[in-house]
Amino acid sequence: MRTKWCRAFPGLAEEVGHARRFVAALLEERGPVDDAVLVVSELATNAVRHSLSGAAGGWFVVVVSFGDDSDLVRIEVVDVGGEREPHLRDVTDREEGGRGLALVAACAKDWGIKSWPDGRTVWADLVREGA
Repeated sequence: MRTKWCRAFPGLAEEVGHARRFVAALLEERGPVDDAVLVVSELATNAVRHSLSGAAGGWFVVVVSFGDDSDLVRIEVVDVGGEREPHLRDVTDREEGGRGLALVAACAKDWGIKSWPDGRTVWADLVREGA
């Protein structure tokens, strides 16, 4: 059986820290805390900066899920969407920023994007500690 926790946050930059603490508290005994905190930080920051989640009245949702028999933890950030689609950038680019999804890809066993009519979900599967 898969267990899920979710929490909605206002689409404000200062809420990214709250999202990190939410994920860290859920995974404290189950790991991988450091990778999960990094992933949610990057995905939530992207939602606030690069989607309509950061507009007035915007929001994003963080979902954490795993099963008792699973060696994976899934971190998802649901945003309001917008004109720009998330994509990996060339990490050799000397421009500041734009490396968030590359960091997520480096931490995750797998990751992806699901688009919805009124938003999108960016997710990452992380290997649980001791798995």
